[in-house]
Amino acid sequence: MKLVVGLGNPGPQYETTKHNVGFWVLDAFADQTHLTFSGKKGDALTSRGQWQASNSAVDFMLVKPQTFMNRSGYSVRSLLHYYKIPLSDLILIYDDVDLDIGRVRIKKQGGTGGHRGVASVIQEVGSNQFVRLKIGVGKDPRMNTADYVLSPFHQEDQEKISEVVTQAVTLLPLLLEDKITEAMNRYHLA
Repeated sequence: MKLVVGLGNPGPQYETTKHNVGFWVLDAFADQTHLTFSGKKGDALTSRGQWQASNSAVDFMLVKPQTFMNRSGYSVRSLLHYYKIPLSDLILIYDDVDLDIGRVRIKKQGGTGGHRGVASVIQEVGSNQFVRLKIGVGKDPRMNTADYVLSPFHQEDQEKISEVVTQAVTLLPLLLEDKITEAMNRYHLA
């Protein structure tokens, strides 16, 4: 089973913030696949599904940690352990201030990039060897990073972020099927 984790913060006050684009991608993918986040496992909202690949079916669980961003790793570690999912089957989706708004980047491994949610996951699982789907949210040099990611997108950026969420939803099936290189090549993200 693939564990697809979108990073974000729980609560209505964070729903529209840049830091929650990981949740947005999962919500959009759940809508497309007719799933709901009706389950709760530990400190996370979950939804289980199955993707029909070309020659087999891929079971997956969508996960929205409810521990707040800086403690996301606790939920991820707990679910990986409980379901005995290897780290190679983890897909982490999150915002990236080093990518322009409207850009997507796939990586097979890497550091934290200053992202505290990613740092929490790496610390808790003891490795950086997992797939990442990074959603560009840009940055504003006039704001500190924490304030920036906890603010909503400007009106003029709404269309770009909607398009990138749609693109990320299109990429997810390739990641579920372990077609990471194909996804990177198809979307010129290498």
